[in-house]
Amino acid sequence: MKTLDFASLRETMVEKQIKSRGVMDPAVLAAMRKIPREKFVLEDLVPEAYNDSPLPIEEGQTISQPYMVALMTQALELKPGSRVLEVGAGSGYAAAVLGQIAAEVYSIEYFPKLAELAQSRLQELGYTNVHIKQGDGALGWKEHAPYQGISITAAATKIPSTLLEQLSIGGKLVMPLALAPFAQELVCITKQNETEYAYAKLGGVMFVPLLGKN
Repeated sequence: MKTLDFASLRETMVEKQIKSRGVMDPAVLAAMRKIPREKFVLEDLVPEAYNDSPLPIEEGQTISQPYMVALMTQALELKPGSRVLEVGAGSGYAAAVLGQIAAEVYSIEYFPKLAELAQSRLQELGYTNVHIKQGDGALGWKEHAPYQGISITAAATKIPSTLLEQLSIGGKLVMPLALAPFAQELVCITKQNETEYAYAKLGGVMFVPLLGKN
């Protein structure tokens, strides 16, 4: 069997799937070039790790399309000292990308098996600044708030108010909003003060639903 050149595949992914669609943040591009996506997919899908598409993972969930990870990360406008909350750790891939840019990443995963696998992968790759826990992501992770960025990788019909409360003034929250059964819009919300928010639309998407009490 032919040995895959993952470094070349990553470079092609960045050039053809990400930069060509307008993601130009140098920190995001550097992170996408570095993180080994093949370590976060199912073993029999390793040859497809750099395809321009989401892929299935355990528990009936998915690892997001590389472009979508890059787009959402760029929208957060993270700084090296940023503290980030991620809702929906999944395979841990997007958390690794965030951890390459931000100071600390706190990621919540609803499924215990996925949380365990993500933590194991991230530890193996040396990401000591990425912290995974199993729980209800819509409740956030209050102990480490406020966050300069919040990334929600599952769709809901409204933005959980608890997460908005945990967002810092000037911070950004990115998530897919479900507008109809088969229509979702990726939005970026900037917290201007305790009561006012600015909204930007980033395009149509399709994510798995957000799970939890709310």
